[in-house]
Amino acid sequence: MNWFNRKKDGSAKGDGRMGSAAGMAGGTAGGGSFQQAEDPRGADAALSGSPSTDSRACYRQLTAALSGSSQGVILKLHIENFKRMNELFGVGYCEDLLEAILGFLQDQAKAPVFRYVGVEFIAILQDHTQGQASRLAEALIDRFQESWTISGRECTCSCQIGLCSYPGFASNADELLKYLDLAVGQAEAIGSNEYAVYDSQLHSQFLRRQSIARGLGAALDKDEVEVRFRPTYHTQERQFTRAELSMRIFIPDLGMVGSAEYVPVAEDTGQIRRLEYYTLNRAALLIARLLEEQTPFESIAVPVSAVVLLQEDFTDTVDQLLEYYHIPSGKLAIEVDEAALSTSFVPLTVVMQELSALGVELILNNFGSGYSGLNRLLELPADTLKFERMFIWQLEANPQSEPIVEGMIQIASRLGRRLIAEGVETERQQAALKRFGCPYQQGFYYAPAVSEDALSAVLGKSLKAAQAVLDQEREKGR
Repeated sequence: MNWFNRKKDGSAKGDGRMGSAAGMAGGTAGGGSFQQAEDPRGADAALSGSPSTDSRACYRQLTAALSGSSQGVILKLHIENFKRMNELFGVGYCEDLLEAILGFLQDQAKAPVFRYVGVEFIAILQDHTQGQASRLAEALIDRFQESWTISGRECTCSCQIGLCSYPGFASNADELLKYLDLAVGQAEAIGSNEYAVYDSQLHSQFLRRQSIARGLGAALDKDEVEVRFRPTYHTQERQFTRAELSMRIFIPDLGMVGSAEYVPVAEDTGQIRRLEYYTLNRAALLIARLLEEQTPFESIAVPVSAVVLLQEDFTDTVDQLLEYYHIPSGKLAIEVDEAALSTSFVPLTVVMQELSALGVELILNNFGSGYSGLNRLLELPADTLKFERMFIWQLEANPQSEPIVEGMIQIASRLGRRLIAEGVETERQQAALKRFGCPYQQGFYYAPAVSEDALSAVLGKSLKAAQAVLDQEREKGR
């Protein structure tokens, strides 16, 4: 039995918190229905609570609208960053603002409008076409471009709006509310003061996410996964020295699904903990194998979601993993995405310090994407920085990117940090990075993502010595 299965059983030493069904099963693992995550906008919603009777009345009206013979559009408006408004103006002022917004919405919609939850409003636009509802949404957004005057004081706030027609996609009020959330989320992805319509494209995306959510647990139970590794080449040592784990998961009716899709779904449905410990276990198994085979390598890296990194027992669990597989210091690397630092810098820094004390190499992924800032880099215990891919792509087409890339490489070097350039695909990119002094390079120019056996065969080898194995792996990928 390996460490992951022992964790699942709750039989491993010192893992009392890990053995619980809630801890390892991750909510809907193994076939539960897809549900949206706790809405990140909920922090705003909790700041100004609307009467529960208003929410219940809204729900009853939505149910009546769907069960009747009428048709129309449901509009949901969410006020953005309301927590900041409360901090600046106070709760009393903001309650008056919400009442003013409610009155404005009622006047414009000429239809029932409910303050549904906190800073969200729902309007039931019976007999409206989607075009009419869209024009209303545009008029509402125009108003939010201007300031509001409450008790003689002006303020500005922005919103996102979601629209969903009925009858149509939703068969009940719960589904309708879920689809409105997705539409609001789509508007939020576009920017402030935007609206989005829940249409067939969004519905297809929802059904796909639902299939992924239902299939994740079963895929891990049955090992219906494809684990590959992206080797990194050291241009000065002229050999492959390290690698990063990547994984695809088989989902029925969809085929193989990559991490860009399944990780957000796992985070939304409470399955991310189990998923990330599965990948950590696979990396640890490989490290143990490479050590037993006496294969030379620096480290094997695993990207880990900030949702899991911030869980209270994460560092203890990693400590148990290292002990179980007898992994020495520096051989396991954990990648932290720079974007996570924008919202959780202090707690993530604490976790990174604890992991560093355990001997885990820490890699800051997407370095240069602008989320953390160079000043914060000085406070992070990151051993290695991984370039944001955009900079590597720019080297191919935009000569003006070269001094930026060279400067960032010099900064990393002077700070004593390794720097890995990923996404290297052309001779021009390789030559520029070598000229600027970036020896660690990863990408298809050197190697495709390879199997565990292939990685074992290429680590410690030169590009020429590894060529036959890499050619076989390229052929498999076609």
